[in-house]
Amino acid sequence: MIDYALLLKESGLKATFQRMNILENIGVYGHMSIDAIYAEVIKTHPSLSLATVYKNIILMVEKGVLVEVPITGKKSKYELLKEDHIHLVCTECGEVEDKPQHSAADALFTSMTEQENFTLNKQQINLYGVCIHCQEAVA
Repeated sequence: MIDYALLLKESGLKATFQRMNILENIGVYGHMSIDAIYAEVIKTHPSLSLATVYKNIILMVEKGVLVEVPITGKKSKYELLKEDHIHLVCTECGEVEDKPQHSAADALFTSMTEQENFTLNKQQINLYGVCIHCQEAVA
């Protein structure tokens, strides 16, 4: 179980009920759009505004608590910061699936960044395509 209060504190943020609730929901669902987060959060805090959710999400992305996963033609989804991994993003339904980082990809990026004398701080690999469920729906 993740200690969200500690995670926020370590990132220089106060552990407000809004932030805690946002993180708890993302922790349960994995990848969520702001609209989906808002729909869940207002179940427990009906007076919370969408603007407050937006502001807190943006702040937590800036502080490195959350990561934005852009989705072509759809609203971004957000996830808790984790070890480097690859996202398989369906351009049809917008689902995001985490896959472990591959050692061959790591070697390629290390080689590429060393050749360019570039210091890599973090990476986010998003592969866009059509998931098996959407492929089956078309067939």
